[in-house]
Amino acid sequence: MPRSWRALLPVLVAAPMLALPGLATAETGTDCFDKSVPLTVEEQRLTATLPGGGPAVGPELIRLAGFDALTGDFTRKLCGSTSPRRAERTVADAGRQLWRTAVDRAQGRRPELGTLDRYDDRPLYWARLRMSAALRQWTPRFPLAPDVRERLLTAFDQGSRGLDDVRFPLGKLTRRVLVSGFDPFQLDGAGVRISNPAGASALQLDGKVLQTPDGPALVHTVTFPVVWSYFDKGIVESAFGSALRDRARRPDVIMTVSQGRPGQFDIERWAGNWRGGSPDNNRASSTGPVPPAAGWPQPDVQFIETTLPYARMQAAPPGAYPVKFNQQFCVWPDSSHPGAGTPVCRTDSPRPGEIAASGGGGTYLSNESMFRSNRVRVGLGLPDLPGGHLHTPVLGQPTAPTALTDQDFESRRHAIADQVVTLATAAAG
Repeated sequence: MPRSWRALLPVLVAAPMLALPGLATAETGTDCFDKSVPLTVEEQRLTATLPGGGPAVGPELIRLAGFDALTGDFTRKLCGSTSPRRAERTVADAGRQLWRTAVDRAQGRRPELGTLDRYDDRPLYWARLRMSAALRQWTPRFPLAPDVRERLLTAFDQGSRGLDDVRFPLGKLTRRVLVSGFDPFQLDGAGVRISNPAGASALQLDGKVLQTPDGPALVHTVTFPVVWSYFDKGIVESAFGSALRDRARRPDVIMTVSQGRPGQFDIERWAGNWRGGSPDNNRASSTGPVPPAAGWPQPDVQFIETTLPYARMQAAPPGAYPVKFNQQFCVWPDSSHPGAGTPVCRTDSPRPGEIAASGGGGTYLSNESMFRSNRVRVGLGLPDLPGGHLHTPVLGQPTAPTALTDQDFESRRHAIADQVVTLATAAAG
């Protein structure tokens, strides 16, 4: 991985410490945590409950999925670490174990883990936050420099997102597909019980062998944070660029996936070089052109067109939702003053000199995941390799405001994730 990503500290917006469920001595058996250390905004939400009260949502989802033993074991091992090297092994192993456990549970290989619907992506998200909060507030029995803790946080986060797990086999008998999903988002507006069908789809696809008319296709997946600063540091380029640089194991198809609009899938034709400033999961905003990521070849372009086989994907066996090919994009009315005026939206093709105001998928991190992954694809000299973005339908939430889940909510998530598998199979053919 590039040095810029390995140096990434996922501490972006901090606030005073809150007493978090699962970080007390009752779970760890040893009080080795400094509760005065600030946590990120995301980590603070571990104490959030539903409007009617009750247990904190994040820890309850961890418990219902059977992940509480995993998080408890991690904090006990942290407290028992006797050297930075041992802590590094503990942290790296814990991140990878969390990812593999979440994938195995989602794909039905760990039926003993909890009672929550196995397609549920939320326990992975909240368990990651509980463990990163523990690592941030950990007080080891030996000196630990701030930059070392930063590396530990990065190593854990990277492993828990599947970023350490992407390694395709050698040979040409099996096609290779790399797909990304996303964490839950809109946790302030929609609420902390929200799920992301793109993350659920990634868990269903990771390690799966798809049967296509051209032979088997192996899929690896990763999940991205909904945080601008991670993207600034090159998490997308690191994930996709590292795989594309490996000529012997290069993926044949790359596809980013996120939640889009209600009632339909959208295969996006255009990704645009503009971010619109919507707050991320740490309540940070960013507006302007998509910043380059250091260490990667990246052409200076305003729009990138999909190379996914969209017609074949639309002709795939039907699922619960229609599949559209979205050709819209938007430009600024005055190319010399990007950001000023009302964007002009069209469905033809961008013209030379026009400045992107929006891709078909908007101006948030979904558009940016497509733009960055395909910008590095083109920069690495792979203009014809299939790549692009798929927006899933909006999942919604359980009907009752006091419910963490219900049958309709779970059925919708199953239908979306299963259809993503079908569409990925069509793309891989």
